[in-house]
Amino acid sequence: TYTVTVTIQARVAAPIAGPSSGAVASGTTVTLTSATPDAVIHYTLDGSTPTASSPVYNAPISITSARTIKAIAVKSGMGDSEILTASYTIVVPNPPSSPTPSTPAPTTTTGDVEVIVNGKVETAGTSSTSQQDGQSVTTITIDEKKLEQRLQSEGSGAVITIPVKTSSDVVVAKLNGQMIKNMESKQAVLEIHTENATYTLPANQININDLSKHFGSSVDLKDITINIEISSPKADTAQIIQRAVSKGGFTLVVPALQFTVNAVYGNQTTEVNKFNAYVERTVAIPDGVDPNKITTGLVVEPDGTVRHVPTKVVKIANSYFAKINSLTNSMYAVVWHPLAFSDVAAHWAKDAVNDMGSRMVINGFEDGTFKPDQNMTRAEFAAMIVRGLGLKLESGTAKFRDVQSSDWYANAVHTASAYDLIQGFEDGNFRPNDKITREQAMVIIARAMKISGLQDKIQGENTRTQIHDFADADAISAWAADGVSSALLAGIVTGRNGKLLDPGTSVTRAEVAVMVRNLLRNSGLI
Repeated sequence: TYTVTVTIQARVAAPIAGPSSGAVASGTTVTLTSATPDAVIHYTLDGSTPTASSPVYNAPISITSARTIKAIAVKSGMGDSEILTASYTIVVPNPPSSPTPSTPAPTTTTGDVEVIVNGKVETAGTSSTSQQDGQSVTTITIDEKKLEQRLQSEGSGAVITIPVKTSSDVVVAKLNGQMIKNMESKQAVLEIHTENATYTLPANQININDLSKHFGSSVDLKDITINIEISSPKADTAQIIQRAVSKGGFTLVVPALQFTVNAVYGNQTTEVNKFNAYVERTVAIPDGVDPNKITTGLVVEPDGTVRHVPTKVVKIANSYFAKINSLTNSMYAVVWHPLAFSDVAAHWAKDAVNDMGSRMVINGFEDGTFKPDQNMTRAEFAAMIVRGLGLKLESGTAKFRDVQSSDWYANAVHTASAYDLIQGFEDGNFRPNDKITREQAMVIIARAMKISGLQDKIQGENTRTQIHDFADADAISAWAADGVSSALLAGIVTGRNGKLLDPGTSVTRAEVAVMVRNLLRNSGLI
């Protein structure tokens, strides 16, 4: 009898180029990354096949002429990656202005576009592709009459999908304000589906009535153009992203993508950059990338700062996607960022603490510890809940007398207040340095449930029934009873030792990590 052991060697994730292939300005720098930690990238610039003896990538590659980069990623103990091929051409800059009118960039019309409404295919638009600022741009213009006919026949809640079968750097869906208004009245949802991502946007989140007020009170909605866009970053933005990734110690899993909605009327343009509810984006995970080595999605701001946005990995038809939910339009990157605090290895909250730390929801201390059993202040809790929900920090006039603009937590407290997560005390103070009690924390969590959508899931249920299961239910303050009940009913809080709520005692850092993780998980956001 013979025993044959077959070992299947894991393969290194293929390199990713940023920006991807296409026309670029001379001097553009290309960065190469691999989702496999500690992988070494070898590359060639002459189109030849790279090997482990080819030059090692250690700095961005400058593109000054037409060039094809080929690269592989290698790591000891793993199979070499697939070969990346990225080809670039140089965009010739426009000559200095002269009396002769400039010639517009060539546009290639590619014909009719199929739109899918509730699974039914309809030819309801046209597509055109052009070169703009060194990027290929595909614009889909939707036919108003055909869309309206389909909306009327489908009724309320229609899902309108625009599949874009092109590898363009920028994809734009173009509608007018009246079309958005009609979709809003039918509670319709618009999906822009490209090779790399899907943008799912409920029409009511555009809020066309308020948006039109930016252009005056008598503007016809038909005269407002709404552009919904998914785009790869330009070269200068790609460099900002690469620096942010390097500074944060992240591994970029897929190239970053920008999601934008803007309204144009005449020569005026205004952006829709904030929503009233989470808006979903799904980003395709390349083949060869381990879906277990994806931590979270990040927003990369123009200044290079980053923030977590709730993200989970999903499998759709044998392919993996990062599903990102956010309240803003932004540039998004999907990263691998494992983190383990040195003092939680044997702690009951280890998994939640390390998960929230990896997602940059909670911060540790300079010595690498988290101090899980240390009590948390009200300012720290406000900052953590803001980060957990992925809210963009806002600044403004101080609402609380004891919070100064120079305080480290000022913007977090202001943001939490703007989203009605915190209210402060009757004397006008927030008491940021007081230890937060368990019932105070649960009330804030219950308010966060309204933002995450979890409150809607338990709507109509008797939220007070579970309180009486605890021996110290009578110790709950009257003002906190509803919030405590909601947190219990949603499964965010389970009590201490299963029998006590301890509503008036301080909450520990570990307990907060578990609460925030439960909030995001039970809301379906991570």
